[in-house]
Amino acid sequence: MLKILRYILFPISFLYSGILYLRNLLYDKNILKSYQFSFPVICVGNLAVGGTGKTPMVEYLVRLLKGTYQTATLSRGYKRKTKGYAIANKNSTALEIGDEPMQFHLKFDDITVAVGEERVVAIPQLLYDRPGTEVIILDDAFQHRMVKASLNILLTEYNNLYSTDMLLPVGNLRDIKSSSKRADIIVVTKCEEGITLEKKKKIKNQLNPFPHQRIFFSEVLYAAPRHLFTGEEKNWNKDTEAVLICGIANPKPLQQFLQKQIKYFDFLEYSDHHIFTTDDLAKIKKHFDAISSENKVILTTEKDGVRLQKFKTELEEFPIYVLPIVQHFLFDEAPEFDALIKENVNNFANSTAAAQST
Repeated sequence: MLKILRYILFPISFLYSGILYLRNLLYDKNILKSYQFSFPVICVGNLAVGGTGKTPMVEYLVRLLKGTYQTATLSRGYKRKTKGYAIANKNSTALEIGDEPMQFHLKFDDITVAVGEERVVAIPQLLYDRPGTEVIILDDAFQHRMVKASLNILLTEYNNLYSTDMLLPVGNLRDIKSSSKRADIIVVTKCEEGITLEKKKKIKNQLNPFPHQRIFFSEVLYAAPRHLFTGEEKNWNKDTEAVLICGIANPKPLQQFLQKQIKYFDFLEYSDHHIFTTDDLAKIKKHFDAISSENKVILTTEKDGVRLQKFKTELEEFPIYVLPIVQHFLFDEAPEFDALIKENVNNFANSTAAAQST
């Protein structure tokens, strides 16, 4: 049945491919204008829909750079209830700026977090509002070709490489595979535990990078659970039971992780970027009360956590914890990745200084 459906949808996918090819060609030939800025703009993106690990990658870059450079993130603010450009402030909510930007804002109070659908317009506005900004990290902007980034980082998921995928609606790709040539760095994310050098080599051959591209491999690691409102860390064990609340694109890695950590979890799954309601809150409480064990908690992701913040009055007395995730590079290649990022930023800083001295 699935094969038949693919045949039916293939003409749509073929038409979509033609539109994307023409759009990219117009940018490549400078018929459609791209704008490059005189300071480092690092783009993090992918070719597929769904979760490839963009948020952990942006956070990794923030941690790498913010101690040395005045750093900002710029996202479109997917599924927010507002439009246009805005900078996060102490009164911002996930509904106003989006859940990922809100997550950045809550975790990093020493950077600028901005949103704006049109990056080429938002970047000058951000620089006007924060003139000391030295580097901007663009979240999910690989297809936003009006801005020519100083460094493009392309992510592809280990279990769903773009090289073996197909365009929407047949597959999960939202851009043609040849767009990968614009990437400077390709990161294979969410790798399986114990990936071998042989498997690494096989994937590199499959992706077939250009000479200018470097490929890295990473996995997602889960940090200790922390309370959604107090930040207190939770010690759990094999007797812990939980209600797991998940509104992300791919919850399977988290489920697999929890199966090894705790005794049991009741899984409440929602759509990606789900906006929680009072009915959802009542359901969560009902499922929590149904667990008879005294060693029980409510667990959720950081992205879901920022969307549950609005229910602080109703939830702050509950043992509700978020599971932070971090990007971890494999094969001891983190220093090389870090060096490439810093080299790109330093090159812009040095060229700007040289231009100002002439």
